[in-house]
Amino acid sequence: MPRRSATMLAATLLLIALLCVSVLMKVPYTEMSPGPTYNTLGTQGGKPVITITGRDSYPTTGHLNMTTVQVTGAKYEPSLVNAVIGWLRDDVMVVPHDNVYPKGQTDADAKKQNAEEFASSEDSARTAALNELGIPVGNELIIRSVTAGAPAEGRLHAGDQIVAVDGAAVTTTEQVAAGVTKHKPGEQVVFTVVPRVKDASGNGGANAGSRTDVTVPTVAARTLDPKAPAERADLAVVGIGTTIRHTYPFQIDIGLQDVGGPSAGLMFSLGIIDKLTPGGDLTGGRFVAGTGTIDDDGKVGPIGGISMKLIAARDAGAEYFFTPSGNCAEATKNIPSGLTLIKADTLDGALKSLEQIRSGQTSALPSCAAK
Repeated sequence: MPRRSATMLAATLLLIALLCVSVLMKVPYTEMSPGPTYNTLGTQGGKPVITITGRDSYPTTGHLNMTTVQVTGAKYEPSLVNAVIGWLRDDVMVVPHDNVYPKGQTDADAKKQNAEEFASSEDSARTAALNELGIPVGNELIIRSVTAGAPAEGRLHAGDQIVAVDGAAVTTTEQVAAGVTKHKPGEQVVFTVVPRVKDASGNGGANAGSRTDVTVPTVAARTLDPKAPAERADLAVVGIGTTIRHTYPFQIDIGLQDVGGPSAGLMFSLGIIDKLTPGGDLTGGRFVAGTGTIDDDGKVGPIGGISMKLIAARDAGAEYFFTPSGNCAEATKNIPSGLTLIKADTLDGALKSLEQIRSGQTSALPSCAAK
């Protein structure tokens, strides 16, 4: 065989080998793409996304759409070829796998975490909305979790409301901790609780009205957690985690299935306010989408996958998009045609922007591009 032909054959075989390797070789990345959007003022599966019971609500028009991102599963690893294709596309983000799924996290773990974040987001959205409207919100100190094998297991339960420790009223998680750790390991702590009762289906229901005293022995923190820091290892514990749960003067249900994470908080708050405002119609009939976490005080926080959410909003028909200020730098790199970004720092600020949209004063909207 001529030397030139042999060289070409060798080069061709090497190229084929490299192509085979690139197709077969997996790389530790995760792919993100635009997900569906949901109008918080509309319906999903034939039911309203937001339902208010026990207080007057009002008709709304237009869109206040929350946006989502689709993410490949924890076990999925693209081939090198697919990863390169993803990097070249505008509607796909390829990010290191561990950025999305911390080492060892399974799909089930991720789903549980997303569900918990979504529930917390719903709670903060309700609270922020009612605070904005001047409607009082109550607080209850409840048990968030009970450690398996701990002294509290079988005596106290997740959802129980704690009203006192050793007879002293408590309203914060810090007060509960102080009431327990003032004891020595082996001593008893008396918790006054309002038990969380279950309905006929076995699901958590409302707290029963009667209080009961529950005596729980303590153990040293190292007994439940051998890795407890030295300064805490000998403190008395019972094995519970506590948190604050909000209570509301009427019922606000958010009905979305298979959606997780905390990023819909802002749009849920806006949707709740729109439905509770007489003659509301916050959007003026326009198509507004957005994203952003929200806390109880109405502060808007940044989220992940902003570029994919912009594409999702544009594809759904949005004209305006609420963008957390912490995401503005990334969002302005590639703004989809026809979409106006509105910088959002607070719920109150977002409401003022909607007022500007209704009145046609869109040139005054706070812009992500503004320096």
